[in-house]
Amino acid sequence: MFCDCDVIHGEVVEHVRTKMPQDEDIYDLSDFFKVMGDSTRLKIISALDAHEMCVCDIAVLLNMTKSAISHQLRYLKQADLVKFRKEGKTVFYSLKDEHVKDIFEKGMEHIKEK
Repeated sequence: MFCDCDVIHGEVVEHVRTKMPQDEDIYDLSDFFKVMGDSTRLKIISALDAHEMCVCDIAVLLNMTKSAISHQLRYLKQADLVKFRKEGKTVFYSLKDEHVKDIFEKGMEHIKEK
């Protein structure tokens, strides 16, 4: 469906223009969703939404190698979506903050509305 009129609603266009994010912010958000757009990374986020975990535990849970999990966690750390803490030789990962938790949970809520 398309608009078949020639009238430009200038006041609406200008109002919306003032509300639009800067291009750089849009690019950053696009990159954020690219990171979130990987099913393996979303499985890791889902696991960390339930509890902090070490690489070994995540690997067992997802039936993947520790190397593969570490690789994905590196992406998630670079995107500032997960954090870690060391306890002896063990490194535990968790979601960075409530924003990450909220985004994941709201996304799940949305797709389950069907």
